[in-house]
Amino acid sequence: MGRMFIQEAMNFDAHVHCLDPDANAPCKNLASSFTHGSLTDYETVVAFGKDKDVVSIEIEHVNVEALETLEKQGVKVFPQPRVLSIVQDKGLQKQFYAEKNLPTSAFSLVNDKAELLGNHPEFPFVLKLRKGGYDGKGVQIIKNQSDLENAFDAPCVVEAMVPFTKELSVIVARNESGETVVYPTVECEFNAVANLVEFLFAPAEISTDIENRARELALQVINEMDMVGILAVEMFLTADNTILINEIAPRPHNSGHHTIECNYTSQFEQHLRSIVNAPLGPPDIIFPGVMINLLGEEGFEGPAKYAGIEDVMRMPGVNVHLYGKDNTKPFRKMGHVTIYGPELNNCKSTGRQVAEQLKVVS
Repeated sequence: MGRMFIQEAMNFDAHVHCLDPDANAPCKNLASSFTHGSLTDYETVVAFGKDKDVVSIEIEHVNVEALETLEKQGVKVFPQPRVLSIVQDKGLQKQFYAEKNLPTSAFSLVNDKAELLGNHPEFPFVLKLRKGGYDGKGVQIIKNQSDLENAFDAPCVVEAMVPFTKELSVIVARNESGETVVYPTVECEFNAVANLVEFLFAPAEISTDIENRARELALQVINEMDMVGILAVEMFLTADNTILINEIAPRPHNSGHHTIECNYTSQFEQHLRSIVNAPLGPPDIIFPGVMINLLGEEGFEGPAKYAGIEDVMRMPGVNVHLYGKDNTKPFRKMGHVTIYGPELNNCKSTGRQVAEQLKVVS
């Protein structure tokens, strides 16, 4: 995320400095300066941010107390630490939706496995760690007693299983002046094993009514939070056309990668505009598109090799984005591919070909 953000920031001659726990992070060679250090260590985050004009994030798991200190010292921190504290805790997220009358699935909170065993809904249900989950980790589908016995023993959110027909996502942005823009709704198709987005289709194939309601809901969330920055709102669409909020991410998000080629303003440029209180750019679609996550293949771990990349590069309307990660492992996000053109169905067909031909191995 940081790497793609910097690529857009360069067009505005913005100087981006990065703190990352990976000594060889993909953003390292593009950043104006790079600091290797922990995102969760209070002193490290304060020391990094104290001389910056604006501090922002590409991942939720950052020390909130340190960001609060920076904010008190006069550093602009977006999204605001109070927003991040809600997003870091899935339990607080769900309670926020309930308090603001935002539609979401039925839920309860448990402190540990013993409490879950004594009080859980009928199978199947979803169990999510309140803190620390990321990229499909920290989520369990509890289908039977055997799954229950292997459930997380930590504070969790217990959610009703939603019989959805589509998984949707809406990107919305807001600057300090209160100006907002909402991107067209996209449709996500998940990898069932890794619980990660594998394909994204833009725009989503939904009715105008559902499109309008999804975009209005995303706008309502960011305004209720009084948040500055860019926000991804993931949603479920049910058979009776009910829209339920699943989760939110207060940063550039996987469901917005296609905007680099497909929209007038990419999500990364929009994030920059929002956090420096610049006029927001038009979010409209130029071309329909498909985004494919390049995940490390099962059975391969080590120096990354992109098998089939030259064949894919010959295809018209296909753009490959590699993230600069030296080593692959199963289901690690190594890059993405965007396919765009005048007809979404043709993009989908090409996307399936790309997915078959381009493999991340070692």
